[in-house]
Amino acid sequence: MGLRKGFRVKKQWFLALVLMVAGAGVAVAQTDDQPVSTAGLASPGANLSLMNLFLQADVVVQITMGILLLASVWVWAIIIEKSITLGRVNKEANVFEDSFWSGGSLDDLYDREGADPTNPMAAVFGAAMSEWRRTVRIAGTDIGHTAVRERVDRAMNVTTMREMDRLERYMIFLASVGSTAPFVGLFGTVWGIMHSFSAIAAMHNTDLAVVAPGIAEALFATAIGLVAAIPAVLAFNKISNDLARFASRLEGFASEFSAILSRQTEEKA
Repeated sequence: MGLRKGFRVKKQWFLALVLMVAGAGVAVAQTDDQPVSTAGLASPGANLSLMNLFLQADVVVQITMGILLLASVWVWAIIIEKSITLGRVNKEANVFEDSFWSGGSLDDLYDREGADPTNPMAAVFGAAMSEWRRTVRIAGTDIGHTAVRERVDRAMNVTTMREMDRLERYMIFLASVGSTAPFVGLFGTVWGIMHSFSAIAAMHNTDLAVVAPGIAEALFATAIGLVAAIPAVLAFNKISNDLARFASRLEGFASEFSAILSRQTEEKA
């Protein structure tokens, strides 16, 4: 009797366990068959235009983007200004060299262009001639003395450096933007991703449609940083090379003119 009763109890527990497992399986099947609710999620591709990426970004990211956009505008303004200026000074230098080597009087050329120079090469010529004329006016001065030639050379060197400093103005800004803009954009990206992850955690939803807009807004800051940096680096290298060539041209002219003055002083001595 005891064994039969125990067997009956175990049979009842076994049937109960089978019913529980079957009920759980039915519940899981019903859950899997139910569609996932997508209410409140962004539709794919929505609000991903460049303007919306900027307007919907975090305030810190917007400020970062604004700084980078202003830097990019200034970079292009410097590029255009330097291109026009270098083209103009090279053309004016060609015209001046044609007049200088035409065989005319140096005094007439100084009165015409050196006294009030409008280009760097004329300024170098004017500085040398001005120092030369002041020396000649001093009574009893030996114009063939080495100190006189040194003063003329020093006047040309100082004028060359001053003119090159004027032409190189704002070049440091191109170098700064080219080296720092990607990192500024990266800061905006990191901040935007942190903000996006905080919003995702608050929504308790990791669906790609929710994640994508925030990540896109953050990456947009890096893109703007690259847009500002790449032209700045390319322009800095190109303009620096053009400036170096023009500086060599001025130095070459100064050396030739110094040799001409030295030869004239030896003829008069």
